[in-house]
Amino acid sequence: MSTGATVRLPPLDGWAVVLGASSGFGAASALALARAGVDIVGVHLDRRATLPEAERVAAAIRSLGREAWFFNVNAADAAKLGSVLDEIQQRFSERGRGEQIRVLVHSLAFGSLRSFVPGVAEERITRKQLEMTCNVMAHSLVYWTQAMLDRDLFSGEGRILALTSTGSREVWGGYGAVSAAKAALESHVRQLARELAPRGITVNAICAGVTDTPALAKIPEKQRMVDKAIRKNPAERLGTPDDVASALVALAQPCTYWMTGGVIHVDGGEAHCG
Repeated sequence: MSTGATVRLPPLDGWAVVLGASSGFGAASALALARAGVDIVGVHLDRRATLPEAERVAAAIRSLGREAWFFNVNAADAAKLGSVLDEIQQRFSERGRGEQIRVLVHSLAFGSLRSFVPGVAEERITRKQLEMTCNVMAHSLVYWTQAMLDRDLFSGEGRILALTSTGSREVWGGYGAVSAAKAALESHVRQLARELAPRGITVNAICAGVTDTPALAKIPEKQRMVDKAIRKNPAERLGTPDDVASALVALAQPCTYWMTGGVIHVDGGEAHCG
């Protein structure tokens, strides 16, 4: 639940594709965008135990009067990516409303948390795990963008927003593969921003600082990171997914057309004021 002030923004229209829509930043962003007036395509990968959470998010979106098309597939799988976008394209065509995607949110948090050169009792990361982590958490942004452009699904006021972290430049135990992926993600954001500027599509990364999400709970040095973040943050607390989602909705506005290629800190001052 957000602890900040309520901010009123002009309503949005169109659709958002949210990668990682069932939890954490993805779920909060999907709900915030729906409250702003956007219909949601949610892409998530959940097994039976966690599937009810995805269903809860979809139901909450529909309760706001918005549409929610959810796909339980691996967003980093090329064939699944294509099938999801082909179905969206077909549905848009059948409805005949000239619908397009206004926002693409990349919030995929699945990767290997193993050391490169571990101690005796640990297993080191494999080539497959390192490549998988970078593919899911970084390169998939490029592939989804390419595929959406190929199908002419983007609005002329398109906004691409990817979730990164301070781990792109800091060193934490067991975080090497994810750190590499986040650094690559930020590089992809800059390159896409340059190439998509003539089309009016902006591309930015949101750096949320240390935030209480399911992904944080899996990091080996979680408690040390949390203690340091609270100590540095002027508000003396961790951020929440809702804090970040509120900023994401603001960045999706048409008036942000001159903001692109950046890493935007949405962290309560954690990175620069502590």
